[in-house]
Amino acid sequence: MPKVYNWQIGREMEYPYEPGRPDKQFSAVFDTNKCIACQTCSIACKTTWTSGRGQEYMLWNNVESKPYGSFPLQWDLKVLDMIGGASWEGDRYVGKTIFEKAVENGQTVEGFLPTLEDWSYPNCGEDEMAGEPLVGGYHIDEVAHPVWFYYLPRICNHCSFPGCLANCPRQSIYKRPDNGIVLIDQERCHGYKQCVKGCPYKKAMFNSETGRSEKCIGCYPKAEAGLATQCIEQCIGKIRIQGWISPPEQAREDNPMDYLVHVRKVALPIYPQFGTLPNVYYIPPMTVPEPFLRQMFGPGVTRALRIYREELPNDPELQGLLLLFGSTNQIMTRFDVRDGWAHGYRRDGKEVARVPITEPLVVRPAYDPQYDVVRLDTT
Repeated sequence: MPKVYNWQIGREMEYPYEPGRPDKQFSAVFDTNKCIACQTCSIACKTTWTSGRGQEYMLWNNVESKPYGSFPLQWDLKVLDMIGGASWEGDRYVGKTIFEKAVENGQTVEGFLPTLEDWSYPNCGEDEMAGEPLVGGYHIDEVAHPVWFYYLPRICNHCSFPGCLANCPRQSIYKRPDNGIVLIDQERCHGYKQCVKGCPYKKAMFNSETGRSEKCIGCYPKAEAGLATQCIEQCIGKIRIQGWISPPEQAREDNPMDYLVHVRKVALPIYPQFGTLPNVYYIPPMTVPEPFLRQMFGPGVTRALRIYREELPNDPELQGLLLLFGSTNQIMTRFDVRDGWAHGYRRDGKEVARVPITEPLVVRPAYDPQYDVVRLDTT
């Protein structure tokens, strides 16, 4: 296999194809601390893209309750078991990726094919806690606390080294050269399901009616028009932001994606040890034990949590960018923070979003002599 450099694991690794960089790379950041699992994103995606025959079980966007929820069942636990979990020395991954583990077994990608039953429980584990509540209730007074769960929204990661692409015998999967979105050519696909087996995140899915595989398309018609995906635009909690990410050596501080991922390093990839270099990033939840998060998001968790917990209150630039999440349906390629306001700009330089860092607060007297009334709400 050719050698490619994967900056998320801090070293070169084996991959079946030579590396290729698109003109710009689709990317997104999800703040797990703000997700309430309302499933608006899931429904927005499903009503737009997967309402046809054979797509009944497909949720290109889904929200899982961790640690117990998963769609399909135990997708992450099975892959972690196959590659041996995660072994890091500092920021360098010293274990096997799904490609390197596969070479040992004479395969292209180490993976598994879920059964039909595995796809039957998209909300399995919804709102279940890790641990038992104490008798008489439990008062949460520490972070992270011993009784916990959190929501993990997931879409296709549009990886730089996709497992689905590597495992397809028909070469029907490709990355769009203009935006890095990973797509399946429906004319070339013969439904061998090898992409489903090869994707460690299980975001390629088989349509039994058409006999072909399908997956999240990154809402590429909207991306071409400079607009955010359906799941990102419709997110009620404003936990998501979409943009274009640069390689680490080309990072720009005024690019929202680069700032969150490369500069402040508060947004992390999911299971970087798989080796696919996913381009969807997560701000990890504060309420979860760090060892669990380290396995899921890598060794950068300690720094990311410290920044979010301790530095965020005194960092107006990071505050401003987080407030820009969900503030516009247009893709922001640049931002700045000045005079107490955060500004977002699209590719042509036009301002498309402006939000205050601090909401104005007005305290009114409880008694109003003009109307001879007493106010109950004074703020």
